[in-house]
Amino acid sequence: MNTKVKGFFYGIITSVTFGLIPLFTLPLMQKGMQSDSILFYRFVAATLALGTMMLIKKESFRIGVRDLPIFIILSLFYTGSSLFLLYGYEVMGAGVATTLHFTYPVFVTLLMLFLFQEKTSWVTWTAVAFAVGGVAKLSLQGTQLRIEPIHVIIVLLSAVGYASYIVAVNKSHIREMHSRKLAFYVFVFTALMFGIKTGASQNLQPIPDAWAVVNILLLAVAPTVISNITLLLAVRYIGGTTTSVLGALEPVTAVCIGALIFGEEFTWSEAIGIALILIAVTIVILNRNIQNNLSLLIKRIRPRHA
Repeated sequence: MNTKVKGFFYGIITSVTFGLIPLFTLPLMQKGMQSDSILFYRFVAATLALGTMMLIKKESFRIGVRDLPIFIILSLFYTGSSLFLLYGYEVMGAGVATTLHFTYPVFVTLLMLFLFQEKTSWVTWTAVAFAVGGVAKLSLQGTQLRIEPIHVIIVLLSAVGYASYIVAVNKSHIREMHSRKLAFYVFVFTALMFGIKTGASQNLQPIPDAWAVVNILLLAVAPTVISNITLLLAVRYIGGTTTSVLGALEPVTAVCIGALIFGEEFTWSEAIGIALILIAVTIVILNRNIQNNLSLLIKRIRPRHA
């Protein structure tokens, strides 16, 4: 198996495992578990799993004191993103919520533009228009709203939170840190935050049964630890751009799970909305390639004068 095939394989595994979040989360919600408790157990289990992996590989856990503030900030973004995404599962179904969450590459572009004055192009604004149209298509049934606007906004905050997490990593001094160590400490601080939150409100729920334990372990391992490892491998073999394009399988996986396993309704309106959002995200990711190809095409068709 050559390196490119390996890269595509790992990229697909990354997307599919991340898209499995509702498969393991919704059964826990159906048993009466609340978001705070689910996320606390998820990140505790993920921390233990990733920490064990680092011990086996004899990787260093050492960080500096100046790293603590940025880890707290990153954990706040990650915590907010996880909470709002689970809220979406409760109010609008896994497929729609995951698709709205997957607009995060658009928000990354906008944050880089407004916070760091990085230049953008007409290609990016075209992508934003597609994303807005997709969200509107998911939210509207004819001329009537079938999803509460406040619910759409709250779930979009999960995308903003994740986008903020990505931007903060890229613009902070810890961007050179090994990805496993970075993820480990983000998981540690995120688990602590959910522990403090549930402890303060005294609503940490016990795990109801053995099947719930299995779902929590799978939630921690598959869409949390495994997806991070395969992401690193995919980027190594085929680069970040192609890996991100394969990330379009995340909402597709969630939609399939919602429709096939949990019996969620899937309409043509949702299909069109999802397609528009995936087009928007793909345009953002392939921005440079699109501009280069268009420039090359213009040069080829431009009349030549002696």
